[in-house]
Amino acid sequence: MDIKEYKSPVYNVIAVPVEKVFANDYNPNVVAPPEMRLLELSIWEDGFTMPCVCYHDKENDKYILVDGFHRYRVMKTSRRIYDREHGMLPVVVIDKDLSQRMGSTIRHNRARGTHVVELMTNIVAELTKAGMSDQWIMKNIGMDRDELLRLKQISGLAALFADKDFSIPEPMMPAPKDED
Repeated sequence: MDIKEYKSPVYNVIAVPVEKVFANDYNPNVVAPPEMRLLELSIWEDGFTMPCVCYHDKENDKYILVDGFHRYRVMKTSRRIYDREHGMLPVVVIDKDLSQRMGSTIRHNRARGTHVVELMTNIVAELTKAGMSDQWIMKNIGMDRDELLRLKQISGLAALFADKDFSIPEPMMPAPKDED
C-alpha cells in the first residue's frame, strides 16, 4: 500500500438506502436493551456521528455490515429516526475479503473499551452537583435507578443523597409456628 495514495474510508461517507444494507453472520457483539435504548436516544439527539462500515457486494448491489450493526438496527426499528434520515444510512465502504472483514469486525468491537467505574462515578457526582435530577441522569446517560444508586454510593458524597429520605425498615418477625 502506497501511504501517499491511501485515504481513510471515513473521507468517503455515502448515504445508502437502509434496505440495501444487510447484517453479516459473524458479528459476536451483543448490546443489552438499556444500551440499545441509549443508542437510539443518542442518534435521535446527536444524529449519526459515526458511519456504518460496509463491504459493497457490487454484483448484488448489497452493502454487508462490517461494523455498525446496532446503529443499523436502530435505523431499522426507530420510526422517528428512519423518517428523519429519509431511510438513508451513513456508510463507508471497505474493500476486503471475508476473512479480513471478520478481523475488522472484531477489532472494531474490541477497540471500543468499557466505562471505568471511577470515571462514571465522577460524572454522576458532577451532574448531581450541577442540579441534574436522577431522572435526567438516568435518561441521558442510560442508567437504571440501581446503577445510579450504586455509583452514588461508591462516590461516598453525602451531597448526592441530600434529596433522599432514608429510613431503616423494621425487621420482619417470622410468623409463629403452629405447635401441636
